[in-house]
Amino acid sequence: MTEIGKISYRLASAAGIVSLLLASGCSSKKYVRSQTTPLIEKTNELDDATAENNRQIHSVDERAQQGIQNAQQSASAANSNATAASQAAAKAQSSAQEAVNRADSLASVVANLDNYKQIGDASVTFGFDKSVLTRKDKEQLDQLASQLSSDKNYILEITGGTDSTGSAEYNYALSQRRAEAVVQYLASKYNVPPHKFYLIGIGEDQEVASNRTAAGRAKNRRVRVQVLSNAAAGAANTVSTLREP
Repeated sequence: MTEIGKISYRLASAAGIVSLLLASGCSSKKYVRSQTTPLIEKTNELDDATAENNRQIHSVDERAQQGIQNAQQSASAANSNATAASQAAAKAQSSAQEAVNRADSLASVVANLDNYKQIGDASVTFGFDKSVLTRKDKEQLDQLASQLSSDKNYILEITGGTDSTGSAEYNYALSQRRAEAVVQYLASKYNVPPHKFYLIGIGEDQEVASNRTAAGRAKNRRVRVQVLSNAAAGAANTVSTLREP
């Protein structure tokens, strides 16, 4: 028999006893109170137990809801991180494509590019994560620039590079800054007009040495400057000059 059944049975028995006592005229208020008080106390205990069970159920439900909310927040954060990584990869790819397009632009902008021949070449290197020319770098560029005054039909192809340290996107920007440092030096000191420069930052895409060693990485942190001259145009100008009266 369950606890509630037992209580019901006792209540029924008490009620019967009370009825008999009242019927026989032998009951008293004190006797009735002594018999019913324990039953009332037991009922109150059951009410308290029921209330405690409800509180525990409510507490478990709150913890479950909090756990679900935390899991949803973690999933949202993971999804946000994945989206950010995808956007970064897409941006890096875009930067790489932009570099390729700029490299291709040399052939599209310069007419008869095949007629241009290399007449000078120099390479300057930079410190780790640096884009500032050293005194030695400037001396090398000075030697190269000495060839420019004797030939007006030239262009300067300037290619900036980096080692493999860092992200591809950052290296594209760093290699571009290095190429721009060379352009600024030659333009300011030797009055080379802007249309003579064709520069490109290729990041780590074209290594000249292995990036597995410190010495190799140092060689890859460079800017190569090529002086290209249109010999055919120079010859045509010479002939034109000789024919003048």
